[in-house]
Amino acid sequence: MTSVQTLPITSEYDIITARQAARELARQIGFNTVDQVRIATAVSELTRNVVLYAGSGKVDIEAVAEGERQGIVITVSDRGPGITDIELALRDGYSTSNGLGAGLSGAKRLMDTFAIESRAGRGTTIRIGKWKSWK
Repeated sequence: MTSVQTLPITSEYDIITARQAARELARQIGFNTVDQVRIATAVSELTRNVVLYAGSGKVDIEAVAEGERQGIVITVSDRGPGITDIELALRDGYSTSNGLGAGLSGAKRLMDTFAIESRAGRGTTIRIGKWKSWK
């Protein structure tokens, strides 16, 4: 499985579309309902940040396999202002928009892998992944 679904993120409606697409792919891969919700929630948080801070971006949703393991990888990217202090942005309770400050840190906790690249004035790319349990 290597097909990638790419969706634009420009509005609140796109957040819902991205969330639903990620959850549907997770269901098709065989993730349980709890993990489907975790994945959808992480996608919601990251795509909401795109709309809020960058105005637009995109999300790539991909089923992946490594040996007999199956999983999902989601890449959310934008060309917004970037994050100047990633460590601070990942701290629970930190927000520049008067929010709860749980979006980035929450998404990180919900997934098995989390990588962030950001450059001031050039945008941000966040790659998250989750592996299906072997039970």
